[in-house]
Parts: sequence; C-alpha cells; structure tokens
Amino acid sequence: MARQRSLRRTGDFGTLYKGRLGQWSWLAHRVTGVAIILFLFAHVVDTALVGWGPDAYNRVVAVYHNPFIRMLELGLVAAVVYHALNGVRIMIIDFWPKANEFNRQLIYGTLGLFGLSMIPITYIIVKPIVTKYIF
Repeated sequence: MARQRSLRRTGDFGTLYKGRLGQWSWLAHRVTGVAIILFLFAHVVDTALVGWGPDAYNRVVAVYHNPFIRMLELGLVAAVVYHALNGVRIMIIDFWPKANEFNRQLIYGTLGLFGLSMIPITYIIVKPIVTKYIF
C-alpha cells in the first residue's frame, strides 16, 4: 500500500503546517483588524486637534489631500470592506455550523464580493488624484 503524503512536514522545529485558504483568510482578518484599530487611534488624535484651534486642525487635515495619503485611505477602505465581509462569513459559520462544509466557497464568495465592491470605491477615491495630477 502506498504511503499517503501528509499535509504536515517535519522540520528542525517540529511540524510545519502548510496553510490553506482558511489560514490566509484568518491572517488577513487579523491584519485588517489591526490596521483599522491603528487608523482609529490616528483619527481620534487628529480630531482631538480641534481643541488647539482651527488653524492646527486645518494644517493636519490638509495632509489628507496628499495623493499618497489618499492611496492609504484606499487601503483603509479596502481593509474595512474585507474585514466586514469576512466577519459576515465567520458569523454565517458560527450561526450555521453546516456552513463550515462550504467554507472554501464562502471564502471565494467573500473575495469575489470584495473585488466587485472595490471597483467603484477605487474609482471614487483615485479619480480626484488622476484628474488633478495627471490631466
């Protein structure tokens, strides 16, 4: 009888898990969650500058018109959209355990909805940059 190849390999530090789609989904969910929390902290700080007067606040808010910062905002929106859609996928699995059998399809559905939703969002965020700096 032929030996089946295991999904686990042995390395110098023990078993190495070769992750699949679920692991990447888990990792992306955690990374986007941390990114959203970091932005929330920065947002609280820049909003608190209102206490130092309108000049201080306007100087900080002017940074958001920088094209690089606009692209970071696009990344933030992408993180929020992915985190929300993946959270819905997780809730579906939590409330309907049988859905775990369709986890791969749910992950692909999440990625598909994410990609489709980012098309108009990217257009809306990038259009002012393109029209101001390129045309």
